[in-house]
Amino acid sequence: MARPDKAAAVAELTDKFRSSNAAVLTEYRGLTVAQLKTLRRSLGENAQYAVVKNTLTKIAANEAGITLDDQLFAGPTAVAFVTGDPVESAKGLRDFAKDNPNLVIKGGVLDGKAMSADEIKKLADLESREVLLSKLAGAMKGKQSQAASLFQALPSKLVRTVDALRAKQAEQGGAE
Repeated sequence: MARPDKAAAVAELTDKFRSSNAAVLTEYRGLTVAQLKTLRRSLGENAQYAVVKNTLTKIAANEAGITLDDQLFAGPTAVAFVTGDPVESAKGLRDFAKDNPNLVIKGGVLDGKAMSADEIKKLADLESREVLLSKLAGAMKGKQSQAASLFQALPSKLVRTVDALRAKQAEQGGAE
């Protein structure tokens, strides 16, 4: 491969690292082409899975400002570049790896910070962004309802207290 081709490949990988929310490095040794195709589909629409050259990928990661452990670049490597929700893609990788033990998650990057394979598996255990946002919205709605009831209770309690005070004064005024 000529130098300009390598430079273009490094530039493309650098751009992918910079434009991605996350990148997960995997070892795919022993997987068939059909299995890789299935893996690409399981990652979702917001992820791109590419087989890469270790040296060029390491150079590209460094140019993108990402420091990765050299051990991640041992053996055949493929990278899942995630532009959408990283949880969805991490779940896809985890689930595929359960069914296909030849896929090994080595590590990765989330928002420019290096992650170990265990951290990526923990990320896969999280609920999706949409589920977390809906839970947050539900909790906020509940708190708003409680606040509204409290604010409605204060004036009515004040009115009952004033009425009771008037009634007591009327009784005292009539008793004298």
